[in-house]
Amino acid sequence: MRGDFAEPAGCPSDLVIGREEAFGAARDQLTRGGSVLLHGPAGIGKSTVLRALAAEYARTARTVLRCSATESESHLPFLALADLLGLVLDEVADALPAAQRTALESALTGRGESTLQRDGLALRLAVLSAVRALAAAGPVLVVADDLQWLDPASAELLGFAARRLGDTPVRLLCAVRTEGPETEGAEYDRHLRASPPDTRPVRLGPLTRAQVSTLLDERGYGGLPRSTVRDIHRTSGGNPLFALELGRALAEGPTPPRPGEPLPVPTSLRALVLSRLEMLSDEARRTLLVASAGARPTPALLRAAGRENAEAETARAAELGLLATDPDGPVVRFAHPLISAALYAEAPPPERRAAHAALSTAASDPIERARHLALATTGTDPGVAARLAGAAALARDRGAPSVAASLGLLAARHTPAGSDPGPSERRLQAAEDAITAGEADLARDVAREVLTRAGAPGERVRAWMVVIEAAGQAIGEVDAVFPQALADAGDDPRLLALVHYQLAWRSLVVQGDFAQGRQEAAHAARLAARAGDRRAELLALAFQAQAETLMGHPDAPATIRRALQEPQDPRVACHHNGALSSRFRWLVMSDRLAEARTTATALLREVRRRGMVESEVHYLRFLAETELHSGHCGRALELARESLTLARDAGIGEGAGAMQAALAEAAGGDVRRALALAREAVRRAEEDGDAVYLSRTLAALGHAELVAGDAGAAVRALRRVRELEAGAGITDPARGRWQGDLAEALVRTGEPAEAQDVIEVARAHALRLGRESVLAVLDRAEAQVRAARGEYRSAVTRLASARERLAGLGYGLEEARAAFALAALHASRPGRAPVPASYDEAARLFRRCRALPWLRQVEAAVAAQAAGPVAARATVPDPLAGLAAMERRVAALVMEGATNREIAARLFVSVKTVEATLTRVYRKLGIRSRVDLVRVAAGRGPE
Repeated sequence: MRGDFAEPAGCPSDLVIGREEAFGAARDQLTRGGSVLLHGPAGIGKSTVLRALAAEYARTARTVLRCSATESESHLPFLALADLLGLVLDEVADALPAAQRTALESALTGRGESTLQRDGLALRLAVLSAVRALAAAGPVLVVADDLQWLDPASAELLGFAARRLGDTPVRLLCAVRTEGPETEGAEYDRHLRASPPDTRPVRLGPLTRAQVSTLLDERGYGGLPRSTVRDIHRTSGGNPLFALELGRALAEGPTPPRPGEPLPVPTSLRALVLSRLEMLSDEARRTLLVASAGARPTPALLRAAGRENAEAETARAAELGLLATDPDGPVVRFAHPLISAALYAEAPPPERRAAHAALSTAASDPIERARHLALATTGTDPGVAARLAGAAALARDRGAPSVAASLGLLAARHTPAGSDPGPSERRLQAAEDAITAGEADLARDVAREVLTRAGAPGERVRAWMVVIEAAGQAIGEVDAVFPQALADAGDDPRLLALVHYQLAWRSLVVQGDFAQGRQEAAHAARLAARAGDRRAELLALAFQAQAETLMGHPDAPATIRRALQEPQDPRVACHHNGALSSRFRWLVMSDRLAEARTTATALLREVRRRGMVESEVHYLRFLAETELHSGHCGRALELARESLTLARDAGIGEGAGAMQAALAEAAGGDVRRALALAREAVRRAEEDGDAVYLSRTLAALGHAELVAGDAGAAVRALRRVRELEAGAGITDPARGRWQGDLAEALVRTGEPAEAQDVIEVARAHALRLGRESVLAVLDRAEAQVRAARGEYRSAVTRLASARERLAGLGYGLEEARAAFALAALHASRPGRAPVPASYDEAARLFRRCRALPWLRQVEAAVAAQAAGPVAARATVPDPLAGLAAMERRVAALVMEGATNREIAARLFVSVKTVEATLTRVYRKLGIRSRVDLVRVAAGRGPE
């Protein structure tokens, strides 16, 4: 093929979902002029990645040769060779010796009787000569998909040429199917030996659950419950083709499967596995059906379930590739989850029930026995329902709330109407378990179902609470629920306490009103105490304590003590909205980092034990924040990334996770990624109408912009933070710790007066609340304000003091930033020779913190300092070298003849700011007028 290689619809490189790492590795190899061999199982996405790479790199090639073999055509000799060279034969024919040309024409056209046995050497040399002739006119890209189906003759010829291309500008981009870890290495090694020596093999593995979810959304199968996406991911094994087929079957089905029911496996996928099942006896198929119904089937379990010949039958299934050997033990493991799903889906319902009935007595675990009993039973049965409810409680105690939710829904299905507890009660318990497990969409659906049936006020209010909890940070989207919940609650203090607790969250998240949220929480705590509902009282007190802590309210410590009084509810105590979480926040803001780390670590361990996914997301983030304050940037980055990955997988807390990850990336990772994550966090907060996190996400964005060197963008973001927090009544500067960043950015943009105002306001609150680390950071910022005014001695003294205090408090990264600012101040003082080792201490401290972005800034400053004397010897000294960036810009415009008003308009600042900046310029340069500035810049000195 010649000319442009059109990019296939739907597969540009930015849409190769979950393949960023593999795509990047292949792209790097192709950019260096090497070749790539993509490999992986069927349906894993090799062709998609291959097409995207080909579309990107075909633009740089003069000639693109393509072939895509199929199994049905693999017996036809030279077919792939004809695809590759058929269209260019006329162009290269004249460059070939007569014998080679005759052999190649015969092979490509089918005229004559050319074979590898008869014309072997001539054909091999002809293919090599043809490719070299094409490369002589410009780079050649060879794109070959499904190498495993290449006819043997074409494969041999292509391999012969590929191994002998040398430095010829020819790149091969190929894909080959490799099945299973047992045979994969040998399969692709064979194809690798037939590739150019510089070929890089790139394996495509299974997608994660979050990537499968994104893929389904992109292809129009979105909106599925996360529990269903989890089942799709498990059944597909992360294979994108299989996942899409399962998603399509669900979209086309009349009703989604209920908990415990299998996914509908479409015919297109069943055909992949069921043909091999036909080679098994009926008894062996029944044995595999029992295995597919079990959780972790073993030969012993299968025998206990009545499959007397389990070993021989599973051995036969392994010979056919249906089962694989489990390296971890005697578990009967299917070669792919789809085989198990297709086998189960194909079985008639009576056979499935028989398999579950056998396992209900054979399984040793009570949870498994109860689940199998439910799936073997039709209709309502109070005894079965009671066993399922007991199993759900056991799963809850074991820290498996997702299993508890599934069992609870099965219990509700088997509970007769009029029972106590009834079906609605069991559905609500299942919905609350689903909330704990992070399956908010399942919980919401169950609660909506209860609301269509339940008439009891208590059940209705509980259902409304689930709907509100499932909304997460987007609580504003369920505003219409609150009047209905209040109406259902009537004058019952227990129910009213639940509603007012959620109203407290609404005041905070939607309105950004901390004072109103505090009042609602206090009211909810009083109502709960009157009703004797200790759990609701503890949650309300914890919320009140958190609001007071963030507001800088003097009652915060006393409220925390009340929330920690006995008796405690263990699940509330470790919840991310519980009292211990509020105490953690207070410890961090009070500079007690060691205690905060111990508290968060213990809470993380407990919520993991209980399977509380949302709380785990939050505590990972809390720990990342603590490590970041302590200057352990590498550890903070690991924790923040783990929290964000879990948040994306569960679909909860993604905005907060992106915010903390942005801060961690800015400190110890990649600044560009920090900016992207911070912008994502801001977007999510704005879309959710989340007034609480909007200010915090903007603070993260402002910080990332500052680290990236864009002080103007940092100022714009952080000014918004200042406005939002003032409007919300947040006065504690330890909440977001953005004030120092804003002041520093303002100094860089030439606005020290506003910077000083920010510092003074924050310092008053920090002094009132005893926030020592905040005071030290403010001193560091004020030192830079003073340096901008030319007060160098005072600036040095304040910076040195700030660094010492931050070191004593354990804020390693802030200490390093103070050392960096001190070094920069020494290096920039006019009239003084810079100290060669002035940056060494800052570099040591940043290296100790693993603060890579900051360390790169130090290295850039050292390089600029080292280049300074050389440049001075080679050129006329720059009289403006001692000026700050904003001062240099203003001075340059003055030298162009611009007025103060024109300068203000061009730099998007006020005229007063220009005047103040010029005053500093005059003082630093020892001059008094614009005329003097022009003369100094010209090297003549002032008049």
